Amino acid sequence: MAKGRYGRLQSKKWSPFTLVLSMLFVLSVVLLMLAFGIVSLPVSTDGSSPNDLSSFRRKIVERSDGLGNRGEQWTEVISWEPRAFIYHNFLSKDECDYLINLAKPHMVKSTVVDSKTGKSKDSSVRTSSGMFLRRGRDKIIRDIEKRIADFTFIPVEHGDGLQVLHYEVGQKYDAHFDYFADEFNTKNGGQRVATLLMYLSDVEEGGETVFPTAKGSISSVPWWNELSECGKQGLALKPKMGDALLFWSMRPDATLDPSSLHGACPVIRGNKWSCTKWMHLQEYKV
Repeated sequence: MAKGRYGRLQSKKWSPFTLVLSMLFVLSVVLLMLAFGIVSLPVSTDGSSPNDLSSFRRKIVERSDGLGNRGEQWTEVISWEPRAFIYHNFLSKDECDYLINLAKPHMVKSTVVDSKTGKSKDSSVRTSSGMFLRRGRDKIIRDIEKRIADFTFIPVEHGDGLQVLHYEVGQKYDAHFDYFADEFNTKNGGQRVATLLMYLSDVEEGGETVFPTAKGSISSVPWWNELSECGKQGLALKPKMGDALLFWSMRPDATLDPSSLHGACPVIRGNKWSCTKWMHLQEYKV
């Protein structure tokens, strides 16, 4: 009886041929997952040490959901105080044009939040024009919002609608925080956790996003010589159509991060179009 059981166990052992076939099958599945963007591999393209996170880049290989061709995507760390990252080619040119054309007929003077009342008001510190696009209003907007959620790990339901902004020559937004100092604006969704700023156009000169109190060597960025005088007052990023800047207004311990102070430098030549998504601690009801 024991011998019979032993014989059946022996017969279940895999042959070398079966093992090779199994290994080839697993390898094929992994390669297919890489090809279709189900998984991606981190790479460093500048020859730096794998542990040097200050110059770390993560190549993104993913599905081509959305409008138009986005080209190669990768993320780049630009600061740890505040935590700020660039997602290159986050939007396609077609998506940028779509957002601009959708918003252009409805632009109005931008406002700021009154720190005492929590309500919107006109102010000379912000001279752009803008308009909000209702969350989930069409398939293209939903694709972009889903992409933002995948990148930030913050659910779509925690975000405001997309706000499209237009800056003409001389227009700017002085340094400010995206988190709230009042209770009025935290009743819906709680405090703002992070902001994704998407650039819908290039800008010939000026129009940088600048962090005046960022920690680190602000002049070490490769584009330092291309910055305006305003851009050189802190860690600054030049607008590039399709790129997206993610920065966090709160630290990992849930305290507010004062190094997230930021502003939009005046446009000197050209036009600046951008699109902002604010994200909250909890569901933001619209």
